[in-house]
Amino acid sequence: MSADKINSMILGKKRIQELIGHGLLENAEVECLGGAGYDLRLGKAYSLETESFLGVSDRKTPKAKEILVDPIHLKPGDYILVETMEKVNMPAGLAARVLNRSTVFRCGCSLFNALVDPGYKGTLTFGLKNLGERGFTVEKGARIAQIVFEEVDGETTEYNGKYQGGKVV
Repeated sequence: MSADKINSMILGKKRIQELIGHGLLENAEVECLGGAGYDLRLGKAYSLETESFLGVSDRKTPKAKEILVDPIHLKPGDYILVETMEKVNMPAGLAARVLNRSTVFRCGCSLFNALVDPGYKGTLTFGLKNLGERGFTVEKGARIAQIVFEEVDGETTEYNGKYQGGKVV
């Protein structure tokens, strides 16, 4: 395949707004919509309580405990799971990438995430780690990530994995 035949189409504000009207995002707020993405807000947060394992044909995800305090304070090196307030309902023709908001990395932290596959439905879960040398405090409801939607070109299959519906672990 030649490079000139590869297309990538990031959706703009108007198209995202139209798709939100058709159920792409639940619990969406107008002020979170940007020019080419939507800012996701921190909903629930979880600490990891047990060890985990990922093998070739087996996996054991850790047990997680909801963090009930608000705001949440991360000491240097702390790692938690965070869940979005928004739920996504990805149609077959769209995938999405999730990016850090620049304020998050400017505070010494980073999000760890994966591609949002066509057909996925539910809240999104990311890892949040304080990579800095100072503490970081974040409030629930704060905008922490940006989701960017892209059209899928060609045949695809819809997500049907373990985390469908928004399972945290």
